Amino acid sequence: MDNSKNICSIFSEKAKAVSAVVTKVPTIQAAFEYAADLCRQNDPVSGQAVKNGTPPPQNQGPRSVETQKIVAAPGLDSGLYAEFEKICGANDLTLTNKGLRDHLTGVAMGFTIADYGIAETGTLVINCPSEELRLSTMICDIHVAVLPMSRIRKSAYDLEPELTKMFKNSPDYTSFITGASRTADIERVLALGVHGPLELHILLMEEK
Repeated sequence: MDNSKNICSIFSEKAKAVSAVVTKVPTIQAAFEYAADLCRQNDPVSGQAVKNGTPPPQNQGPRSVETQKIVAAPGLDSGLYAEFEKICGANDLTLTNKGLRDHLTGVAMGFTIADYGIAETGTLVINCPSEELRLSTMICDIHVAVLPMSRIRKSAYDLEPELTKMFKNSPDYTSFITGASRTADIERVLALGVHGPLELHILLMEEK
């Protein structure tokens, strides 16, 4: 097994150990399809936009009016965003890339493209000086992150040159994400998704 495949295997193993779902996809378009299908099939915890602009009556629950799940993908360029928007529309999903402060109660899914991965800990590295991009990884029920396999490094030390370049930009905010959001109370009872995404799906994108 060559070194790159070995590093990818280590990354997958470590990421799965912290409750991430790791899947390989051949293209970014396949990643869009995966994300839309996943969002469509999952029952929403939060992040529903009411189509007719009327909030659901408190005594009838969230399914009492027609709703549509929101997918946030602020990090995509205009071409990729248009492709993803078409796929989301076909799955009755609303795609957005701005105004996430208006959805602080949560969105159904955040979709990002990670800058790097750290195999040693199964960690995603996402440089996100944009507030919209930061929020898309924090307030979603499900975070789907695409990680090009060529951007996985063995350890954080091997990523030092790239991180140094990131940190020189100002203002800067770089997220290190390891697994879904995990919280424990004083009795050490572990809960997922309390202060962040309930699920993390990492799509390892093969590059030709």
